[in-house]
Amino acid sequence: MNGSRITAVGHYQPAKVLTNDDLAALVDTSDEWIRSRVGIRTRHIAAPDEPVDELAAHAAAKALAAAGLAPGDIDLVLVATSTAVDRSPNMAARVAARLGIPSPAAMDVNVVCAGFTHALATADHTLRAGAATRALVVGADKMSDVADWTDRSTCVLVGDGAGAAVVEVARPGEPAGIGPVLWGSVPEMGNAVRIEGVPARFAQEGQSVYRWATTQLPPLARQTCERAGVAPEELAAVVLHQANLRIIEPLAARLGAVKRGRRPRCHRVRQHLGGQHPAGPVQAGRTRRGDDGRPGPAVRLRRKPLLRGTGGALPVSGAGQAARRA
Repeated sequence: MNGSRITAVGHYQPAKVLTNDDLAALVDTSDEWIRSRVGIRTRHIAAPDEPVDELAAHAAAKALAAAGLAPGDIDLVLVATSTAVDRSPNMAARVAARLGIPSPAAMDVNVVCAGFTHALATADHTLRAGAATRALVVGADKMSDVADWTDRSTCVLVGDGAGAAVVEVARPGEPAGIGPVLWGSVPEMGNAVRIEGVPARFAQEGQSVYRWATTQLPPLARQTCERAGVAPEELAAVVLHQANLRIIEPLAARLGAVKRGRRPRCHRVRQHLGGQHPAGPVQAGRTRRGDDGRPGPAVRLRRKPLLRGTGGALPVSGAGQAARRA
């Protein structure tokens, strides 16, 4: 069986924008403090009556349209989310219903920040096994529902949104577009990133996450590159789901992706934790289409980005990825 490829992407961000100055009116912080430490200027916030599956469906519909596919062409729907309010039906089934996808396998993936990359890997493995032919992979979260708006260490990180990718079996003779996946977790550090309680609230051990990410992620990223047969200096983009700029830049440098005066695009999108949406499909789409959203050339095989994410219990996953030219 051939490998699989991302053939189209779509993303959705709610209309309301919350700025750093807006947050400074709520907690003891400032625009300068947030930008220098976290790297975020603004984040999008969903309306109270805008549920997670609606965010996901908006992004998924755009991906389907970009791929030129009808809902009936999809036979697998995966939704990565950690903020679904209801336990059943799952978000994947609700997205399928909203889009009119008739009879797909539909399941949710809850791996917090590493959700989208886990869902993407699951879709790739399913297609390689011949259990599906076209998958719709969505990452969506409404972190504003679980944010503690009195805690300046966490509320500055979160926002709402969704991103989606259509994944198809590679054509005969065509190289796989999704490279080997490296994933794992550190179960004993399950308290490092949490969404728990009633009502549910997001909390994290910031210093523990920082130390782990800056020391353990670079060798894992190098292993991902090695499995894909790509040297770090060949990377066109390093797409990380991390809210902290002080994690993103050192990781890219320690990976060896910043060499010979050449700096890959190190992307960060307004944090949605589950991102599930942010770093994965949104920036994969921008890498492919351009930040202005206008259609552009696909990422070519010789310009490989690296996608990585890590979240609660410090699950980590990563893969090399290239989009197919339409």
